[in-house]
Amino acid sequence: MEKTMTGIIRPLAVAALLAFCAGPSVADEAANVLPSPAVDNEPEQPTETAVLAGGCFWGMQGVFQHVKGVKRVLAGYSGGARDTAQYEMVGTGTTGNAESVQIVFDPKVISYGQILRIYFSVMDPTTLDYQGPDEGTQYRSEIFYANLDQQRIAKAYIAQLTKAHAFSDPIMTQLGALRGFYPAEVYHQDYLILHPYQPYIVINDLPKIAKLKRLYPQFYADKPVRVARNGG
Repeated sequence: MEKTMTGIIRPLAVAALLAFCAGPSVADEAANVLPSPAVDNEPEQPTETAVLAGGCFWGMQGVFQHVKGVKRVLAGYSGGARDTAQYEMVGTGTTGNAESVQIVFDPKVISYGQILRIYFSVMDPTTLDYQGPDEGTQYRSEIFYANLDQQRIAKAYIAQLTKAHAFSDPIMTQLGALRGFYPAEVYHQDYLILHPYQPYIVINDLPKIAKLKRLYPQFYADKPVRVARNGG
């Protein structure tokens, strides 16, 4: 049964990607490219870390695994207590934790501000407590800043996007101080890479990667950075 379903889903995945990549006209495409951050930071350390929540972590991890300069992306939980950072508990929407990704990147290749630019491009920042088919506080969009510099950049970029009317509705993405990041269970890591023909992935997440490649080819890396390769 599994092989039969895979045989059906595989061409569907290809068809979905081809349809999505055909995409809008060049003029429409330009309108979808978000502006570069007016406020950003200069690289001071060999690596930096960003923690972002933007719906199901399978897709967010999959997107940033294809970004140049990214060294590691972990799926996990942020915003709540460590002892409730478990998939079943977080799924109740009562723990304060959100499905998140921890992105370790080389700031000489891609800046924190550009990480946020991609983040706002591949999820819907105008929805409150849901993304796509997933609803609940655990699927909220939130930027967990690790320091005042990240807070400054994130706050300025939201203000910049708002002033530019980048979205037709108000931005609902929250800003919160990072109080902890708790890696998700092993079976969630590299989920998109390992299950590219799973229907949820085909419908909701592969288009995000196609969008990254189409809108920001300068940031797109063909080969994803796997957690398993890095000992995760």
